[in-house]
Parts: sequence; C-alpha cells; structure tokens
Amino acid sequence: MTSAMPTEDAILEFHRQCSAFYPEDAVDAPIAQQRAWYDALCAEFDAPPPLGLVQEYELICDRIRVGRYRPKRIATQTRLFYIHGGGFVVGSLESHDAICAEISDAVGAELVAVDYRLAPEHVWPAAFEDCWAVLSHVLKDGHPLVVIGDSAGGNLAAGIAMKARDEGRSGIIGQALIYPGLGGDLVSGSYIEMAEAPGLSTADVAYYRDVLQAPAGNSYAFPLAAKDFSGLPAAFITAAHFDPLCDDARRYAARLASAGVNVTFREEPQMIHAWLRARFMSEGAKTGFATLCAAVRQLAKG
Repeated sequence: MTSAMPTEDAILEFHRQCSAFYPEDAVDAPIAQQRAWYDALCAEFDAPPPLGLVQEYELICDRIRVGRYRPKRIATQTRLFYIHGGGFVVGSLESHDAICAEISDAVGAELVAVDYRLAPEHVWPAAFEDCWAVLSHVLKDGHPLVVIGDSAGGNLAAGIAMKARDEGRSGIIGQALIYPGLGGDLVSGSYIEMAEAPGLSTADVAYYRDVLQAPAGNSYAFPLAAKDFSGLPAAFITAAHFDPLCDDARRYAARLASAGVNVTFREEPQMIHAWLRARFMSEGAKTGFATLCAAVRQLAKG
C-alpha cells in the first residue's frame, strides 16, 4: 500500500478542509453521524445557482424525489440525468445541488437529478431501482438523454445504461462517468497503489460494497463484470489519479473502446476522489470540471 499524494497546493488544501468536516475514519461512525458530517462538508463547498436558472422539485412514482434544473439559455433539446455519489450511504439532492445547477447551465440543457434510497436502510437493488424508475419516466417525453454520475452515481449511471441496452430502451445517447466505482477486484492496480489515497481508501470502497450488499457478478451492480460492452452509449469517463477507483474508470473505458463504443477517457493528474467540489479553489479541478461540461455538451449532440 502507498500513501501517494498530489503536489498541487490547492487540492491539498481542499483535502485538509474536507478532513475537518469528514474525518478519515468516518466509515467507523454511525450512519447518522456520517450523513451529518457529509451534509456539513457539502454545505461548506456550496455555491449560488447560475443567474436565471430555475429549480423545481417533485415526486416520481409518488415516492422518489427529483430535482429539475432549467437554465436561462437552452442550447439543446437533449436532457441530462444526474445521479449523485456518496458510497450509496450518504448524499442527496442538496449535496450535489450546485454541481447539477452548474452543469445544466454550462451545457444549456434541462437536468433531472434523483434522490435515491440509501443503504444500509435500503440495500441493493433499491438505489438502482429508483434510478431506473426515474430514467424510464424521463425517457417518456421523447427527448434524447445523457446520464451522468459521480462515484457511486457513476456506478448507477453505467448500470442503468447497460440495462437500457439489454432491454432495447432507446433514448440514451451518452454517459458521463466521474471517478466511478465499477466493481474492480480491490487487490490490484490502483486499489493497491492508491490504497491510502486522500479522500477515499480501498478499505472505504470495501466498506461501501459491504453495506450495499449487491450480488457479486451482477453486471448492473458491477459493470466491469459484464460480458458484452457493445451497443452501449458513447461515453466520457474521467478518473482521478490519486484514487483507488482510478483503474475502474480506465478499464471500463478500455472495454467500451474494444467493443466499438465511442469513448473518451481522461485521468486528472493531480486530482483526488471528490474533486468536483474543489472546482472553485483548485486549477486542476477547475480545468477538469470545464472539460466535463464540454464533454457533456458534445455527448448531447448525439
């Protein structure tokens, strides 16, 4: 195991600030405490919405809360569907509100975000089913769709894209996966090289998997376990170099490319897990976020 660290001062300061809210051993605390810490952390890095953007909230299927974001300028009829991260244990519409608002505004597209059920109260497949239900609802309006997710949300986005392909559902024209956890083996590559990386350790990844209780080998829960990667939507996949999940993103991009899927892979050389929140204080994160938004704009063109 290594304790590799980036050298960018701003991302190191970001990590220090995060640790003040969310300690390195947070997963050892009760679930309620983990969520309270995470909510405080997210509030610290919150930002006001872009000028003119309209936000609304509603229930899908009478129980799944979603947020809708409509920017002042609509540049495309393609819709965006954002699925938040948080290890399937923490996170909400509120935790990723500013991120969703800024992506919606930067792309010029309406965006829907989902407040899916969390573990351990709701283990696999609850979160997946909620995301699938919202996807099915959004696709009904006939607009093309790009699915986006960070971390656990990247896992869910990849999983529902795969299920949509398997069931012959049309409409998803792109997927953007941000430092996704896709089911790597935990004992090789970045899981060893970055086992003690700042912000997320390999032990943390194992903890979140144990809490979720997804069945091993299920390709919707662990997309890297799939046998067939053909026919999946075009993808933009971005990884953080200092992150045990880095190789999940790299390997998934390679398998998509080998199957003939149009895929762009980017590895942020100075970034750590959850760098999206550092977009206003780190040049590396600012560049990574701008690149993400540009990639989503391109995916939205189909």
